Amino acid sequence: MSRSERLLDLIQCLRRHRRPVSGRTLADELGISIRTLYRDIATLQGQGAPIEGEAGLGYVLKPGFMLPPLMFSDEEIEAIVLGSRWVAKQPDRRLSDAASNALAKIAAVLPQDLREDLDASTLLVGPPASAIETIDLGLVRQAIRNERKLAFFYRDAGGAASERVVWPFALGFFDKVRVVVAWCETRQDFRHFRADRIAELKIIDTRYPRRRHAMLREWRATLDKPRDQAAARI
Repeated sequence: MSRSERLLDLIQCLRRHRRPVSGRTLADELGISIRTLYRDIATLQGQGAPIEGEAGLGYVLKPGFMLPPLMFSDEEIEAIVLGSRWVAKQPDRRLSDAASNALAKIAAVLPQDLREDLDASTLLVGPPASAIETIDLGLVRQAIRNERKLAFFYRDAGGAASERVVWPFALGFFDKVRVVVAWCETRQDFRHFRADRIAELKIIDTRYPRRRHAMLREWRATLDKPRDQAAARI
């Protein structure tokens, strides 16, 4: 176990105890020596953790303490790196740049041992599948965040084109395609639109009348319907 993981476990252990707990009890729960425990508590206090108490009296973590974002386990570091690297290779250029910038910011403030783990991550992302985006996915994400309607021309699998006005609330990322999930005013139902079949996309400066979180819950419920009904929504 790395030192950062041990410190994180100590914080979690203190959270489980609402009343002061002795150093010996904490050391036994964590499987470390009492001397190591005292050193770890001093380290956390020096980093701003509101741990009250002292040797012989017991320790308690004051309520309301939020773990700093620097406290990551090894697997959390791997998840952050892998996810950021995958997003960085997506065709959504602004989202790709944001992933690279976020990873750089995290690395800049991590303790030295965690920064080394991040830099040495052996989880790699392969080359992205070839995909041609005909729209700016940043506009789709902006419309979702602000709950604004989108207007565009859509070409279905058979090549038929139609004009749509939709209420977007989710954007799915797959290896070869991106999919806009929305309520379609034309169909009066949930629909999935492949981004590579959308043209002349524009945001309508009109807030759609429902909350995106509510629509997301309802849409997820439709996924539990029989396969033939769900397929009709694609």
